Amino acid sequence: MSDQFVAEIRIFPFNFPPKGWAFCNGQLMPISQNTALFALLGTTYGGDGKSTFALPNLEGCAAMQPGQGSGLSERFLGEEGGTQSITLLSSEMPAHSHNFMTSNNDAASGTPAGQQFAKGAWDSGSESGRIATYTTNPPDTTFAFQALSIAGGNLPHPNMQPYLTLNYCIALQGIFPQRP
Repeated sequence: MSDQFVAEIRIFPFNFPPKGWAFCNGQLMPISQNTALFALLGTTYGGDGKSTFALPNLEGCAAMQPGQGSGLSERFLGEEGGTQSITLLSSEMPAHSHNFMTSNNDAASGTPAGQQFAKGAWDSGSESGRIATYTTNPPDTTFAFQALSIAGGNLPHPNMQPYLTLNYCIALQGIFPQRP
């Protein structure tokens, strides 16, 4: 492996940090044993600054550069944003409906090709051993609201970007970078 700079962050595809590296998992480090690393990181990612400092926590995160792109919000070094899961409330969604349409005409067929659900679809007579559930008439009414349940159940859903299982690691040892 090439010579690394102290505090350099790299991505590794294995489940252990190489010698002289540590996972970027927010762990507290003693300043007395990592003075060069503390000189570069300070308490940007946590710690008390007297005896401990923290490594960045990039678990379940996407790293991004500090600064401000055109038309974007300014981001600062060590700033966290986003969430791994989110619960949408009804007030956060645009007005829309999920009306399940049906026909008010009697069912005539047991095959769906080019046809609509029909009145009495759940208890119609049979056609060749199948229940007749479809009609060629266009939908003209909605199901009773009691027949349709609300989805989601106010539970959070995952909000993570597509990812591979990779580990961010930070160099504990290496070349101390020169100041510009």
